Amino acid sequence: MDIRYYIGIDISKATLDWAVFDGKVTVLQTQTENSETGIKIALKAIADLPGFSKSEIVCCLEHTGIYNAHLLTHLHKLHIPLWLENSLQIKKAGGLQRGKNDAIDAVRIAEYAFRFQDKMRLWQPSRPVLQKLAALSALRHRLIGVRRQLEQPLAEQQSFGEPALYKQLTKTCRTSITSIKADLETVEKQIQAIIDQDDRLKQLFSWITSIPGIGPATATELLVATDEFIAIHDPKKLACHAGVAPFEYRSGSSVRGRTSVSQHARKRLKYLFHLAAMSAIQVKGEIRDYYQRKLAEGKNKMLVLNAVRNKLIHRVCSVVQRQQKYDKTYVPTLA
Repeated sequence: MDIRYYIGIDISKATLDWAVFDGKVTVLQTQTENSETGIKIALKAIADLPGFSKSEIVCCLEHTGIYNAHLLTHLHKLHIPLWLENSLQIKKAGGLQRGKNDAIDAVRIAEYAFRFQDKMRLWQPSRPVLQKLAALSALRHRLIGVRRQLEQPLAEQQSFGEPALYKQLTKTCRTSITSIKADLETVEKQIQAIIDQDDRLKQLFSWITSIPGIGPATATELLVATDEFIAIHDPKKLACHAGVAPFEYRSGSSVRGRTSVSQHARKRLKYLFHLAAMSAIQVKGEIRDYYQRKLAEGKNKMLVLNAVRNKLIHRVCSVVQRQQKYDKTYVPTLA
């Protein structure tokens, strides 16, 4: 697509900073409220630029969670091309930078869009049902975190503290913990109801959970993270996204870092795959045999567990590609 104007938008909770770059200079800068009214004001100013056409612009913005909801909804409704980019990617591409504020960041985003236009990936919204699933999955994760924050100190108090104090603290928190558990059960039922009522999600869910070790929580997060395996369907890319793929770290004769996984990953998905791997090695079968064999060879336990995570990811992508459940009795044919 031929682009005349590259629009960078820096998003905060209260405001939007806009910068329009024409490939040579910044031709417009403005700040508006982060609301539908503010967005309309900015778009009206941009529409007054010479030669403006919706088909010859692109809006580039960073992932900011719920703060970009108004912007994405309104611009998509107007059929304006949207490029949603990782904030760290924009920062690293900017090189050595001095100074920072919202107006400067908007210009840097616009310039980034111009420089890397050959790598442009236009954003498309997920299906509404998947957006609901994502919100419930995030809520489930938060509830589990709150429950852990209450229960773990109590468990430590029981082991190391006075019994009388432990009973008092437990009694004080009992109502909160019971309420959190009830909310968690409600959320899990709502998640399962959404999946059961949608044919596509139900089918994908059944394929994924047929793999030993992969439970409902991991399957749900996979559906959200991969956008129903539309955005990510390659096992290597999924392993990278989940922080499972190992990367070499060495250069010349002086840098000799050990090969390790990257910290730039979807941490929740990585955590769930770790739990899935711990579950899989408890089940009689190929993965448990592999795990025990590698430990017997003297391999590092965490390295072997990471290899198990990788195996699970490849199996997930395989059942989705084949569109069938995992066959636990399958024996590969040797040529």
